[in-house]
Amino acid sequence: MRKLLFFAAIVEIATGLALLIDPRIVIALLVGGNEPPQAMPLGRVAGILMVALGVACWPRQSVGTQHSPAFQAMLIYNALIALYLAYLFTVGHLGGVLLWPAVALHGAVALLLIWTWRTERRAIA
Repeated sequence: MRKLLFFAAIVEIATGLALLIDPRIVIALLVGGNEPPQAMPLGRVAGILMVALGVACWPRQSVGTQHSPAFQAMLIYNALIALYLAYLFTVGHLGGVLLWPAVALHGAVALLLIWTWRTERRAIA
């Protein structure tokens, strides 16, 4: 089971990184055809999700809040998605009415996760 989880995690992380780097190639290889440029940000969001999923599936020895796969995946996802959505506005000049509330929400969740991790770490020490 450990080897299978390791393999699955590597596949998800590799696919997620490929989606982050160039979603068009992955989409063309998976489903063929050309996606409009407006679909590319969603391809990168999927990439971020797949990287977080890969981290959550990575086999581990120790368990604790900061070592929890769910904790690490949620921290990675929320931090990266907040940064990416802000990037879409500032560099890509894209954004709808919910863009900044989504940036704030994901940023706040990431900060709360970091705060929880630091608080728990201090309590252990």
